[in-house]
Amino acid sequence: MNLKHAQYVLTILREGSFTAAARKLYVSQPSLSQTIKQLEATLGTPVFNRTSETLKLTYAGQRYVDAAQRIMIIYDNLLSEIEDMKQEVHGRLRLGVSMQRGMNLLPLVLPVFMEKYPRVEIELEEYGSDKLEKMVLEGSCDIALVTTNPKVNQLEYILIETEQLVLMASNTTDIARRFVEGTRIEITEAVNEAFVSLKPGHSIRVIQDRLFAHYNMSPKILLESDSFETAKHITARTNAVMITPYVYIENVPVLRSLVKCFPIQNSGYERDFYLCHRKGLYFTRYMSDFLSMIKTRIGTYRMDATV
Repeated sequence: MNLKHAQYVLTILREGSFTAAARKLYVSQPSLSQTIKQLEATLGTPVFNRTSETLKLTYAGQRYVDAAQRIMIIYDNLLSEIEDMKQEVHGRLRLGVSMQRGMNLLPLVLPVFMEKYPRVEIELEEYGSDKLEKMVLEGSCDIALVTTNPKVNQLEYILIETEQLVLMASNTTDIARRFVEGTRIEITEAVNEAFVSLKPGHSIRVIQDRLFAHYNMSPKILLESDSFETAKHITARTNAVMITPYVYIENVPVLRSLVKCFPIQNSGYERDFYLCHRKGLYFTRYMSDFLSMIKTRIGTYRMDATV
């Protein structure tokens, strides 16, 4: 298999069009189209269905892509293994992470990593967990930090931690006056509080809606936001509460001084945080060290019941 042809087909598929792929590959669109025609002539069959409105693979094209993805993984693994054998600590780490997780975790990890591996180039992709899993599967990310349930058979999931959900309450709320920081509570204790909420589509909003439905609650929603940062800072500075993973607020001293946090009893909706990669990926020394740094630096403090 011609690796250039494979790279071009995978890029077209990932970018969604010949035009976008040409920009990504720094080639002209006519040159890219000509390369694909050469490939199709070699195969004796079309790779892309040019009669459909959207870019789709033919059956032969899908089989080619399946093989190309496996071969590109093998090729990348070979290059990584050779670099390790040469004992040269340089390379490239294509890292995926959600924006909120990145804001909390990367400032703690990357300075340490970059000091140890100054010649390793980091390519950062910031998307939701579902898209990151797809990018790892397609080979456009080496590893991704995702909050999910393992569901893709071709991916390996390494558990980093189980997130703990808490009710974050402004110090001015009734619930903050009634309970000591860290007390494990039923969500029904906040039925009369005003909630700041993420908008539908966010995983925390899904958990919140399920909790409310389970306990037949319809509390007041003070505000909905698409931004986790906006939501948590508004909560802290208004007479409101918010459901959040504790990891998103534990390392923010200014915020912690304005709120109390209460683990939610019997929520049944804890989320697992994983590092995922495609099965068979060759783990370089710097990838292994990156994982170790994540495990070392990530918050391990848990709010257990104190009363």
